Amino acid sequence: MTELEQKIEMVKLARSLFERGYTVGGAGNLSVRLDDKRILVTPTGSSLGRLEAESLSVLDMDGHLLSGKKPSKESVFHLAMYKKNPDCKAIVHLHSTYLTALSCLENLNPENAMQAFTPYYVMRVGKLPVIPYYRPGDVNIARELSERALSGKAFLLANHGVVVTGSDLVDAVDNTEELEETAKLYFILQGQKIRYFTDSEVKDLENRGK
Repeated sequence: MTELEQKIEMVKLARSLFERGYTVGGAGNLSVRLDDKRILVTPTGSSLGRLEAESLSVLDMDGHLLSGKKPSKESVFHLAMYKKNPDCKAIVHLHSTYLTALSCLENLNPENAMQAFTPYYVMRVGKLPVIPYYRPGDVNIARELSERALSGKAFLLANHGVVVTGSDLVDAVDNTEELEETAKLYFILQGQKIRYFTDSEVKDLENRGK
């Protein structure tokens, strides 16, 4: 895919997320590897529903702006994850309703905020570790995510939102949508007796997802 094609795809996917209510205002950011030396990321303060291809930020791996508008301040943690995990090709960070609601709950399991109860949660994401609360843009978010970048595909930022990775931008968006739907089901089922998967069922699904 050429750089222009990647930009057009990012604009299209971002608008789709915005129009379906996964993000509002200027919240959230997306990024994708263009090659081994550059990433494409959404500009600071930009609405995912009103992006323009020519304005998207192109950065080198040290965070220097090569073209486009000033990048999101959270591009720092995107870069940290790319540097640590070469298999990470795209990142979606959203403040989507149900995952953000989940991130605000007390006493979440730091290793996995949602115990598995649907197949595609396991096959697409696997688990959802929790990153302690830091204010948006804090360098500690980048540090925490970098330390965990090789251990999973998705991370819940306490009192903030979610960070989801993928093999490309479409995959990262699909993973995010599946995760948000699982969080929605989690809240719908509150007060009910949920049949969570057994360890053997989770292992079977993990093997099928590979």
